[in-house]
Amino acid sequence: MTTPTPKNVPQGSPTPRKLTRVIDQSEHIKGAVEDCADDLALVNAALKDELALQPQTGLEDVLAQNEVVENKVKACADDLSEINGALQSELREREVLEHELAAAQEQEKSARETAFHDPLTSLPNRVLFNDRLEHGLLQAKRHARTLAVMFIDLDGFKAINDKHGHPVGDSVLKTVARRLIAVTRSDDTVSRHGGDEFLYLLLELQLEADAAVVASKIVEELGQPCDVSSNGANISLSVGCSIGIAMFPGDGATSDELVKSADRAMYRAKRERTGYAFASNLV
Repeated sequence: MTTPTPKNVPQGSPTPRKLTRVIDQSEHIKGAVEDCADDLALVNAALKDELALQPQTGLEDVLAQNEVVENKVKACADDLSEINGALQSELREREVLEHELAAAQEQEKSARETAFHDPLTSLPNRVLFNDRLEHGLLQAKRHARTLAVMFIDLDGFKAINDKHGHPVGDSVLKTVARRLIAVTRSDDTVSRHGGDEFLYLLLELQLEADAAVVASKIVEELGQPCDVSSNGANISLSVGCSIGIAMFPGDGATSDELVKSADRAMYRAKRERTGYAFASNLV
């Protein structure tokens, strides 16, 4: 998504800060020019007084020349005033445009957040997860790498929702999301798939054992009690998880195949209460 640019903003043109400096310098020059005009006016006034007392042809010529210069200097001062006025107007316009640009960027950021993240947990949603998974598969195929998709389903979450209500359930989901982020490696992605289901993408794995280590950490982390507020009272709730793990390329060559394989493995882990299970071990 490209950041919109406000209309009529010349590329490479001065910034408001630079324009302010230019205006300050121009105002300083205008003041100096006006001082010169005032000095010339005083000199010419003195010459006129002198001529009134004692007419002199040479002095009259000097006065005439000085008055020409005085008028030119005054005209320069007037021109500088107009230029400075135009610069002030330009500065105000650019400040408005900068505010519009900042607002447009903030709007784009908000739109991207809405389009690619889950509104409750702020985790990447399916769209963003699928995009990263597709990119990961391209890299894995190109460089003969291994990656894994984990399908995470919470255990006992429906009972919490039914007993304590959706607000408490939402608090639990937010806690789960924070804990998943805490164990997510920098290059990996965890997303909310929907309801109480999450997907985890692990890139550049060497062995199945590497995925098992991450899955064990998730099982342990999500097994900790969740302290939430319900009707003004703090309560401690327990929610575990079951994880299915699908490895590329053995368990699928496409994103859909990997997610489906991980989903099937998750149901086995839930059924056998093993915490996690690999799709490659399914009979």
